[in-house]
Amino acid sequence: MLPLTAPTPDAAAIPGGFGLYVHWPFCASKCPYCDFNSHVREGVDQARWRAAMLRELDTMADRLARDGGPRRRLDSVFFGGGTPSLMPPETVAALLARADQHWGISSGVEVTLEANPTSSEAARFAGFRAAGVNRLSMGIQALNDTDLKVLGRKHSAAEAQEAIALAKRSFDRFSFDLIYARPGQTVAVWQDELSRALDLAVGHLSLYQLTIEEGTQFHTLHQRGALVVPDEEVAGDLYEATQALLNQAGMPAYEVSNHARPGQESRHNLVYWRYGDYVGVGPGAHGRLTLDGQKIATRTHRAPEVWLQRVEEGGTGAHADEGVTPELRAREALMMGLRLAEGVSLSRLAAEGAGLSPVNPAAVERLTRHGFLTRDNDRLVATPEGRQRLNGVLAALLG
Repeated sequence: MLPLTAPTPDAAAIPGGFGLYVHWPFCASKCPYCDFNSHVREGVDQARWRAAMLRELDTMADRLARDGGPRRRLDSVFFGGGTPSLMPPETVAALLARADQHWGISSGVEVTLEANPTSSEAARFAGFRAAGVNRLSMGIQALNDTDLKVLGRKHSAAEAQEAIALAKRSFDRFSFDLIYARPGQTVAVWQDELSRALDLAVGHLSLYQLTIEEGTQFHTLHQRGALVVPDEEVAGDLYEATQALLNQAGMPAYEVSNHARPGQESRHNLVYWRYGDYVGVGPGAHGRLTLDGQKIATRTHRAPEVWLQRVEEGGTGAHADEGVTPELRAREALMMGLRLAEGVSLSRLAAEGAGLSPVNPAAVERLTRHGFLTRDNDRLVATPEGRQRLNGVLAALLG
């Protein structure tokens, strides 16, 4: 184990924060819209998987220390998936204890775990809290049984509300997800559902527009014409209704799909959007790390059994590192930063790009004139209209 030491000055100089992401790849069932790295298995050897997760965590920490990574304290830990609430709380506790030994986890560090609201998983909430989790992110997706069935969810609306009530008693920081632009959904129906969601929420909501991803069951159905989703005009109306209602409720969008009261933003996701460093552990986990002033991208094998074998044989399931060139660093920082309501620093983009900014000045002027961007000295910000059309804005800026 590495001894816990105070961060060195060069660690503090790396902007964006430092996080740990742990990917649990297993789900009880595969949702028809999901293209995440999630898998259904008859049984999981929990002790074997706990040992493998811990070993890859050790390998990554040793690697950072050996290859020029500065000593840094974690700003956040995120257990994602898959369905990490299927992990035993003992596994979560063991991983947090090991991360604390390597980097340090203070009482102020945000530790998030994604969960489903089925009764069997909700019963574990107290155990996760005792293990060190202090923020829960729950996949509700809809508040009516008809749409939950369409989305392939295994919980009922009543179970969702019971789990939300239990989560609010167990965690001070709590969020849940909903999906909109569902088949047949109208603005009026969505506004009613959002109003009920706001009555249930604490300080954070994630509201995602349904997208048809290649390789999913929904994609197959959509190609056949058996699944019809709202067209672009209706989807735009749903998005605008979302912003209006959440702004009125005091939970504005701090990111394209995420809304929070001040101070309730997801600190781990802010590490991503502010282009910080993060360690990725588990099947299919990605990472971004600064070593000796260079940024590298890490990626582990997606297939759970292949990942497990590689970890047991060699300590990690990672593929070869990929260097992130200054040009790509600047582009990534721009693409992530403009998702945020706070925008991105132009000097930060230039620093990532070794003195060169990826931004087309003529495009900035044009997009600003049309109301999609604002520029205040060093900061470039996408307006609400610009974030609604972010792909087009980025294409123009980077073109």
